[in-house]
Amino acid sequence: MQQPGTYREATGDPADFEVALFGWEGAARPVLLGVARRYHATATYEEFAEEIQHLSGVRTRALLPNWIGKVQGGVAAECHRRGEPLLSALCVHKDGTIGPGYADAVADTYGGDPPDFELHAAEERLRCHRYFHAPNLPADGGVAALTPQVAAKRSVVKRGRHPYVPPKACPIHHRVLPASGKCPDCG
Repeated sequence: MQQPGTYREATGDPADFEVALFGWEGAARPVLLGVARRYHATATYEEFAEEIQHLSGVRTRALLPNWIGKVQGGVAAECHRRGEPLLSALCVHKDGTIGPGYADAVADTYGGDPPDFELHAAEERLRCHRYFHAPNLPADGGVAALTPQVAAKRSVVKRGRHPYVPPKACPIHHRVLPASGKCPDCG
């Protein structure tokens, strides 16, 4: 018998998805507070998801993009209700970029869209570090910082060079695709 998509870790029993979301949102705050208390720290969505599932005792087999935004939206709403900076700015993709749900959180919380979400998130992260008293915050209050990956990518583009983009390959034969984009063996 296959386990359900969302289940209690200890027993394997099914868990209602909406109830799971509520539990994950409750677990999210302490996880993100831990990140906020480390100057210039971020957490990947994968790390964040693993930790909140572990703390709540409820796991899901659903793909991360199908549920993590709902958790982040709940966290952002709670931060707004408390008059705090958006803890959701501390979560990034593996490549250091902010997720699309951050734009929704900013619009819902502050109204409008900033011209540069990466810079906005960097400034919001600094607000988090200050607000939640990161012990390693510099005496001058620190500076907003893009993630190292985003900063490196922008530095390369700014210097007039474009970052290396690997050629596309056929997912079946693992051969580089011609300009047509179609694998000669697949058709």
